Amino acid sequence: MIHGDNPFSPEGDDRLRRFRGRLVSPVTIITSGDGQTQTGLTVSSLFAIDGAPPLLYAAVGPNSDLFDVVQETGRFVVHICRDGHEGLAEVFAGLRPSPGGMFASAEWEPSEWGPTLSAMPDRALCSLQTIEETGWSGILIGAIDETSHADLVEPLAHFRGSYRKLAR
Repeated sequence: MIHGDNPFSPEGDDRLRRFRGRLVSPVTIITSGDGQTQTGLTVSSLFAIDGAPPLLYAAVGPNSDLFDVVQETGRFVVHICRDGHEGLAEVFAGLRPSPGGMFASAEWEPSEWGPTLSAMPDRALCSLQTIEETGWSGILIGAIDETSHADLVEPLAHFRGSYRKLAR
């Protein structure tokens, strides 16, 4: 589904949306499923907590395909977008069309946790611990089973309705 509005737009009467638009957010793509059920979603509301096990919390829409597929499979992959992944982030956010489906826009490989996007080597492989519905969101809480990292590069950030580079 292609949406006509930017879900992080700082414009309008929605005070929470305007407040959130002023927070610098990471841009990630979360994927899950296999075969006919694979899906993904661009997510910026997430954080990781160290512990035994380390946990990842991600806020997703409870009506999204991702929410349903993660419930079914019990696993998901969190990919950290880099500078240059803006177009792919928009595809997975439903803001840009992708003939053939969202995965037709990227090289990917299957894994036990869901599709892994080849161009995004910085990722966490997570096993679902629980899902909590709060407000208008579903909070996926996953144990971080594995992580992978590449050479340090600029992560993609979102601020005031657009993508930004981090200044050093």
